[in-house]
Amino acid sequence: MTGKSYFHRGGDTPLLGETIPEHFARIVKQFPDNEAIVSIPQNRRLTYHQLSEETDRIAKGLLALGFGKGDRLGVWSTNNIEWLLLQLSTARIGVVLVNINPAYRPRELAYALQRSEVECIVTIPSFSTSDYVGMLAELAPELTASKPGEFKNKELPFLRRVILYDPADPDNTQRPHPGFNTWPELLEAGESITPEALDEATAELDIDDPINIQYTSGTTGFPKAVVLTHHNILNNGWFTARAMHFTDKDRLCIPVPFYHCFGMVVANLACLTVGGCGVIPAEHFNPGATLNAIQAERCTALHGVPTMFIAQLEHPDFKHFDLVSLRTGIMAGAPCPPELMRRVMSEMHCPEILIAYGETEASPLTHLTTREDSLERRTTTVGRNLPHQEVKIIDTVTHRTVPLGETGEICFRGYHIMRGYYGDEEATQKALDESGWLYSGDLGVMDAEGYVSITGRLKEMIIRGGENIYPREIEDFLFTHPKISEVAVFGIPDEFYGEEIMAWIQLHAGETATEEEIRDYCKGQLAHFKIPKHIRFVDEFPMTVTGKLQKFRMREMVMEEMMVADAELPHPRTTARRS
Repeated sequence: MTGKSYFHRGGDTPLLGETIPEHFARIVKQFPDNEAIVSIPQNRRLTYHQLSEETDRIAKGLLALGFGKGDRLGVWSTNNIEWLLLQLSTARIGVVLVNINPAYRPRELAYALQRSEVECIVTIPSFSTSDYVGMLAELAPELTASKPGEFKNKELPFLRRVILYDPADPDNTQRPHPGFNTWPELLEAGESITPEALDEATAELDIDDPINIQYTSGTTGFPKAVVLTHHNILNNGWFTARAMHFTDKDRLCIPVPFYHCFGMVVANLACLTVGGCGVIPAEHFNPGATLNAIQAERCTALHGVPTMFIAQLEHPDFKHFDLVSLRTGIMAGAPCPPELMRRVMSEMHCPEILIAYGETEASPLTHLTTREDSLERRTTTVGRNLPHQEVKIIDTVTHRTVPLGETGEICFRGYHIMRGYYGDEEATQKALDESGWLYSGDLGVMDAEGYVSITGRLKEMIIRGGENIYPREIEDFLFTHPKISEVAVFGIPDEFYGEEIMAWIQLHAGETATEEEIRDYCKGQLAHFKIPKHIRFVDEFPMTVTGKLQKFRMREMVMEEMMVADAELPHPRTTARRS
């Protein structure tokens, strides 16, 4: 195979040259009576006209409280209609929305608020074991005594307003502490702002204004604050919808979290750019609730990460759900084993399901398969880059573009690339070179038609006795074992080889297996040096809220155990002296 691993896609459809509120206004005018959002747990539905009216009420409230273009507002919540309203209302007036992971604990929350210099945080009271009000009061005790908007905390010097809303009862006026504003107070404040003043705020916006800060998901370490613009995320959502052949007649089931780019851009904005409807099945992913939502709302599309699709296929009542309305959707966020793809296409009646690839720093999607691609292309590659994007694969040492068919680091360039990491110029310079290329940290191979196959993370690559081993290859093979439901492969330190291979395996419900059985399955199918030396059967994996496996955490857990075991063994020299 000759040629260099570089591919550029133009497009018959030009990029949108609008801000998010400008484009949204056009869609509202075109489809005023279409359902825009359905929240099953809240038993609420809004048409595009209603969504627009509610958005403006909140935008006016934020203006009245003193927030405007460039200010940073964090939202700390599970999925609900108010989250979407905050997404649209902040964009309406140029406030930068900061997405905060609802799984964060106080230390992580403090980091996010400090890193992004958040000035206002909007939160729900609690969810599951997370007491959001309690954690905020722990971080800023002044909230328990000060009036709304008057508290000051030296650890959070930029934070000046905390607003509480209850998805189950938006009209709730209860104030847990004196320093909190309530949702009704926000709406009441907005009554002093005229429609003309709101439109003037929107008119001041530019497509290249920062509008969103999203945190990297933390699969390889501490999250970074990614700054994205109207132009970045609006076009990414728009071209995602086009790739799905998504229209105003489609209904997308959204089990992925809104706080993540998969939910906020690939789901919410993909719907809103074409007049489609988003369906919220539950506050947080629940396989049964997701299947029920597809059936009840006749959803034509479904998004999710592989673990979500696995959970639905493994649901004990799966065969009793009517999923024939499904047509398309996107699977992304982690490698998709070919066998899982086949099951989703056949058993979930989703023949046009697409595989997507990208990262938060790229708004997020860079690659998608198409419904016209062959089954092999849709199960062995992540497709080609979206229109108006460039991609190349480079040598990890020399940074030169490698020949087609060779493994290297995947790099992106185009409209979709972030402005940088907020407040971290050093990290920005490491991720973006002087020519505007974003270094993904992922390893891949490109063919002559521009299709890319992911072979692993650069930091996940295992080097065993001089052999470069890519975990993805081993994971895909192990997934073909009939007893295996999920698997994660990574390297751990080894005194002789430098690194050895470890596999964490989750079996299908009711199955049992032994380490030797798994190794025997690998023999003759994988090179001897690729067969895992260490195998652990687990009931669950460390994951991000979006369902991404956190291999760095698995590795840390194993290394901690190794250190404890080593400390408990008698030191050889000490033993010799005692004898």
